[in-house]
Amino acid sequence: MTATKPMTIGIDFGTTNTVVALTDADGLAYLVTFDAVEGQTTTFRSALSFQTHPGVDGQPPERVVEAGPWAIAAYVEDPLETRFIQSFKTFAASAAFTETRIDNKRYAFEDLLAAFLLRLRHHAGDALTDAPPAVIVGRPVTFAGGNPDETLALSRYQTAFQRLGFTDIRYAHEPVGAAFYFARQLKADATVLVADFGGGTSDFSIIRFEHTPDGLRSTPLARSGVGVAGDAFDYRIIDQLVSPELGKGGLYSSVGKQLPIPQRYYSAFARWDQLALLRASRDMRDIRALARTALEPEKIERLIEVLDDNHGHDLYRAVSALKMALSADDQATFLFQAGGVHIEKPVARADFERWIAPELTAIEGAVDQAMARSGLAPDAIDRVFLTGGTSFVPAVRALFQNRFGAERIETGGEFESIAAGLALIGRETDLDLWSEKAV
Repeated sequence: MTATKPMTIGIDFGTTNTVVALTDADGLAYLVTFDAVEGQTTTFRSALSFQTHPGVDGQPPERVVEAGPWAIAAYVEDPLETRFIQSFKTFAASAAFTETRIDNKRYAFEDLLAAFLLRLRHHAGDALTDAPPAVIVGRPVTFAGGNPDETLALSRYQTAFQRLGFTDIRYAHEPVGAAFYFARQLKADATVLVADFGGGTSDFSIIRFEHTPDGLRSTPLARSGVGVAGDAFDYRIIDQLVSPELGKGGLYSSVGKQLPIPQRYYSAFARWDQLALLRASRDMRDIRALARTALEPEKIERLIEVLDDNHGHDLYRAVSALKMALSADDQATFLFQAGGVHIEKPVARADFERWIAPELTAIEGAVDQAMARSGLAPDAIDRVFLTGGTSFVPAVRALFQNRFGAERIETGGEFESIAAGLALIGRETDLDLWSEKAV
């Protein structure tokens, strides 16, 4: 009698959401469900909150850490006393990011990730109680950032996952995980281009799937990636619609001269992973001083309010709502209202596509690279599988429809495909073909 393979676990730690999948004894993949306040969910927001509660009866203050939907709830309930961090995956490969301090405690990237994973496991309840010591973790083909250090990122991942007790940690490229998920529906042999659009990266893999007497055989042909995706689109929206209303492009007076307000405040502000860090940085003192010397002080006051009152989550929702609306309609209204800040502007889809033109060019270049590495012509690609939230953006879909034809485009499993595929990879006989260990 053949022994049953043990259950496998796949974790898609994403810039925006994290998804966990397991396989059962029959080799079927299923997602871990979390009982959040707003209802059951399989997507666990990649966010952290830190609150310090005063001690009771002479006890020292207590630091309360939350993650996912519970982190958002803590922030919404008490934004002034909550340090809220999201999209922190984007600086996993950044040597420039060494630590952030929260309530005078040092948190390196691996500390943030470990804290996040511990709370995720807690909220998963019994689903992860008997999880195996081996795990397949998704990783982007190219990490986000201007000069990403892949070795540094994987070493940080390794430290964090080891703290959860995992002893066999392997890493698989995220689009490869999506490919394994997609391959379940293939009825014939096919060469598949998988395009995975996350929050921080856009990754592409070309894989050949063939049916054999021993089952489905998979052969990797090429991969590529670029460190831009949904968050970069968000940046363009903020840069065009929000930052000018918060003082970007304005002037301030200094020693009888009129000088431009520093642009760095807005480049940091527009990235979700940097928003909370800006509030706690030395730049905040200078921003407050600008309110006294700016030619348009009301705009700097808005910037201060957004940072002081943690309006980042409301801004995130406003930007997401606009992207969704423009995916369906040619015209939409951007509305950001939080506290005393109110920004409302009409936006045409054509304008949005013009703003994100540099990112579209970078994405197209990464597809070109994958195709060149595979040595295949476009007509040799049988199916194109698009996954991830940004795949809904019409201009992104058009890149693939124009090149491969609409009839070859497939979508689905936008939030589950990678995690489920990673868990399925864990059942492969030759794991070295599809995954790797950190050096």
